[in-house]
Amino acid sequence: MTLKIGVIGTGMIGRDHTRRIQQVLAGAEVVALSDVNAASAEAVRKDLAPNAKLYDTGEALIAAPEVQAVLVTSWGATHEPYVLAAIAAGKPVFCEKPLATTAEGARRIVDAEVKFGRRLVQVGFMRRYDAGYVALKHAVENHTGAPILVHAAHRNPAVPEAYLTPMAIHDTMIHEIDVFRWLLNDDYVSARVLYPRNAARSHTKLRDPQVVVLETQKGVLINVEIFVNCAYGYDIQCEVVGEEGTAKLPEPMTVDMRLGAKRQSTILTDWKDRFVASYDVELNHFIAAASKGGATGPSAWDGFAAAVTSDACVLAQESNGQAVAIELPARPSLYN
Repeated sequence: MTLKIGVIGTGMIGRDHTRRIQQVLAGAEVVALSDVNAASAEAVRKDLAPNAKLYDTGEALIAAPEVQAVLVTSWGATHEPYVLAAIAAGKPVFCEKPLATTAEGARRIVDAEVKFGRRLVQVGFMRRYDAGYVALKHAVENHTGAPILVHAAHRNPAVPEAYLTPMAIHDTMIHEIDVFRWLLNDDYVSARVLYPRNAARSHTKLRDPQVVVLETQKGVLINVEIFVNCAYGYDIQCEVVGEEGTAKLPEPMTVDMRLGAKRQSTILTDWKDRFVASYDVELNHFIAAASKGGATGPSAWDGFAAAVTSDACVLAQESNGQAVAIELPARPSLYN
């Protein structure tokens, strides 16, 4: 059976997911498209999904009888109402991050899904599907002993002038916030943010770089360097220090060269190139689960936990290095 998917939001990631479903993966097809920019939806239909029907609104697409599952790839403020509508319609929904723009909004989605009684939501935290992180998790769980420390870095070559200090959390570190909970099977209890001197390529409304220190319930300390104007490339680093040894996230595969009396290898500059394979794997998992009427992978609860943690980290940015508590309510049994 071919799963019939409707895509809401046909910008960069919506177009790429449509291409992925239509040209890379098996078991699904895009049958409906919607975007506030009708020309964008029409262009994606013409280029990638000629048999798809165009809908004026996301709500109309969700209600369409031919749509069996929904991808929400529109701008962040629209995610909550579209995901809630998909739950009300009983249709599996894949939602790119953020699940909602506030923790309260994410909690409303959790409550709606719990009331429905079955998981329908998968959140687009694609790092859980990256081969390097999967291998790192296996090493942490089977070889290096109980985790004690995590040292990590998220470096971008450059960001636009409109990028502001809180975006280092909501737009950049959000993936670390999720993947470390998954990697360690642990939750956070506090966050601190520390600042070195501002890099010369930054500006008055952006503190860059910054270091976020998270403490978990099991007593693990995590330090994450966020440096969004590092200039040299897109570089994701992670090392877990355990009781018996350490484990480090593998570097992306590259050819080692010796040229001009130098040993060198290429560093990626685009996040899409770094994680392209993980997007394929995550959507393949969504298609498999949605074909059975449900969802697996990063859940609405994971989206809620990430939102609560993000809010605490943003508060910590203004707390002069003081710790800000992170408190989660009891996790509903649906997510156990």
